Amino acid sequence: MTGNHKDKTISRRRALAVTGGTVAAGGLAVAGFQSAFADTTDTTADADATATATSTSSECMTLMTSVTEGPYYLDGALVRKDITEGKAGVPLTLRLTVVDATDGCTPVKGAAVEIWHCDAWGYYSGYTTANPGGSAPAESEEGDSANDLTYLRGYQIANANGVVKFETIFPGWYTPRTCHIHVKVHTGGEKEDGTYEGGKVNYTGQLFFADDIAEEIFTLDPYSKHTGSYTVLANDMVYDGGGATSGLLTLKAVHKKDPSKGYKGSLTLGVDPDAESTGAGSGGGGTPPSGAPSDAPTGTPPSDSASPSASASS
Repeated sequence: MTGNHKDKTISRRRALAVTGGTVAAGGLAVAGFQSAFADTTDTTADADATATATSTSSECMTLMTSVTEGPYYLDGALVRKDITEGKAGVPLTLRLTVVDATDGCTPVKGAAVEIWHCDAWGYYSGYTTANPGGSAPAESEEGDSANDLTYLRGYQIANANGVVKFETIFPGWYTPRTCHIHVKVHTGGEKEDGTYEGGKVNYTGQLFFADDIAEEIFTLDPYSKHTGSYTVLANDMVYDGGGATSGLLTLKAVHKKDPSKGYKGSLTLGVDPDAESTGAGSGGGGTPPSGAPSDAPTGTPPSDSASPSASASS
């Protein structure tokens, strides 16, 4: 069963050409982003990071559940805080803390956290012709300033407290998946030519959103232009119901009465820095619901990128 909602109103050298675009185009006003990201000063970030490190060290969590990286991964994402590139949507400040779950949840300084997700209509950069299911305008119709090979992808390097922060938008959805963000934790590599090279992947996972918040967001513009059957958490083929250890984000509205102003999402990622993740993970199977594209994704990745892996429905 799915929850239905209706319409209510990269190679390294290529990375150098993109500067982490910050132009707010269409959809939500720039003021929304400013409100959502208003607490990003260095002083506040340092104070928050110290508080986070203290709380995680006293309540050590179990290892995060590793899952499939999905079919939309591209190598060579940029090291940057703001990954929006002008993509329209509800602002999302994402704060992740990487800790060593095998050693008292001590912060993993220098860990590279990589995220990628779809835009408000369900399209991924590098795969902009892939059918997101349901009914949605073509990705090109949004008219934004985004680079079609890099938008909504990026790395951040963890500080001494294991903390990274991204500025992005609330993801949309595509059939047959629930709303989610992909994440990898890397260690042992280094920043080079604007991206992150070398080392190994310690964790591959996905971040999830509470159903009530996601469905409220999807009634707003530009999300509402994508109509069809939305998969709730309980019916998702990847999320296993494990809460935070399975990637369920803690979300806080910037303005409780106005969700369009944005959300702050946070989660502590308990990883094993000595482990290596292949990206295969679990939850890669499942049969798309009736009417969904059986061979998604249909888009072709750029020839200089890594080949997509794992299930075509992840």
